[in-house]
Amino acid sequence: MSPEDQHHHRHHHSDHVSVNPLFARPGEDSVASKYHLEDDGMLPETAYQIVHDETMLDGNARLNLATFVSTWMDPHAEKLYAESFDKNMIDKDEYPQTAAIETYGWRILADLWNAPDPEKALGTSTVGSSEACMLAGLAFKRRWQHARRAAGRPTDRPNLVMSSAVQVCWEKFCNYWDVEARYVPITEEHKTLDGHDLASYVDENTIGVVAILGVTYTGMYEPVEKISAALDAIQASTGLDVPIHVDGASGAMIAPFLQPDLVWDFRLPRVHSVSTSGHKYGLVYPGLGWVVWRSAEYLPEDLVFRVSYLGGEMPTFALNFSRPGAQVLLQFYLFLRLGRSGYTAVQQAAQDVALYLSSGIAKISAFELWNDGSDIPVFAWRLREGYTEDWTLYDLSDRLRARGWLVPAYPMPDSLSNLTVQRIVVRNGMSMDLAASLLEVVEEETAALDRLPGPLPHVVEKSAFHH
Repeated sequence: MSPEDQHHHRHHHSDHVSVNPLFARPGEDSVASKYHLEDDGMLPETAYQIVHDETMLDGNARLNLATFVSTWMDPHAEKLYAESFDKNMIDKDEYPQTAAIETYGWRILADLWNAPDPEKALGTSTVGSSEACMLAGLAFKRRWQHARRAAGRPTDRPNLVMSSAVQVCWEKFCNYWDVEARYVPITEEHKTLDGHDLASYVDENTIGVVAILGVTYTGMYEPVEKISAALDAIQASTGLDVPIHVDGASGAMIAPFLQPDLVWDFRLPRVHSVSTSGHKYGLVYPGLGWVVWRSAEYLPEDLVFRVSYLGGEMPTFALNFSRPGAQVLLQFYLFLRLGRSGYTAVQQAAQDVALYLSSGIAKISAFELWNDGSDIPVFAWRLREGYTEDWTLYDLSDRLRARGWLVPAYPMPDSLSNLTVQRIVVRNGMSMDLAASLLEVVEEETAALDRLPGPLPHVVEKSAFHH
């Protein structure tokens, strides 16, 4: 082959290799296997593209106003996240400083939540606030069992008292650990668990009462101080000393900054433990919860495992074993980055947007607010009674989804299951400008529904996941 021919051949071969469009590569030119493992793999670029393209169908997380979970963090947080993907929170011998940072996290929260002596408090990080709630429930049950056995009383019928509007994790707790769930129904008159008629639900087998600081259905605070006062009165008349766990999945990272004078935390002696979601208004990406006990005496020693590391001991209390440590580092990053003033500014901005949206919704004649977002930046509304028979909030939710916005509609708990509400959760990243755009869309779609010549057909009754 002449030099000219060799040059032409090499040039032609090079062109042939480079002209290989991504979507014509093996793997992209056929349907990816989803239910069995193929014999051969594919190029990393191709595998990446397939998964990337699948997730495009998830929708825009920033426009998802159904979730409480953080969908935005700053570039420095994302850099730290990428640097710590490989850290295993349970491996305290391999990652002792990550373990120390976990302790910094719950100590900061113990102080934020007004523990009498934060140095004597005890806490842990968890995969989310659901695990945190279950750990708090287990501590309640075990302390109750110890007290009953010491008194020679049976321990076979524990019960837990809570609102009918609790998050599903409490139903799971009662189911998994054989605890009777006693639900105090919410009503039009009592929109939250507020201590009313609590004596009808509490008895000697009650391991505790759950108070929710930010009900998932509506965002309203349950008045922990009033619940505590009702339990004080019950103790005065019956001798029953019933503790409180505050499920502050959202509100425990809002109230200290926006409502600092609200008494809901360890300032109430009856509050034994508080939990929160770091990945909600703690502002961390998904995968982090926290639970703190006011002091070590409220977490029974026989629930705690001792892990040796660096010649010392680290107490652990968890349902999971291996789990990511990166989110714990992100939480500490935010504590350092924002401080009290920064968290106050972020949460206030979210609440300003919520109040702006709720006031706009209230001006639309079709709707009536259930609450306005002045507790956590979450509010719900219903269709005004007698307004129309032609459409429902489910129809409005569908039309908003078609415009890119996820704004769920769902029935209220059992005692109010005939009532359908729609809810907006405002999170960090929802700007006032985006809120104005959303309000315009709600007004437009409501007006379009009002112009319908007759009722929309509803073949299947709809529901929505509202936790």
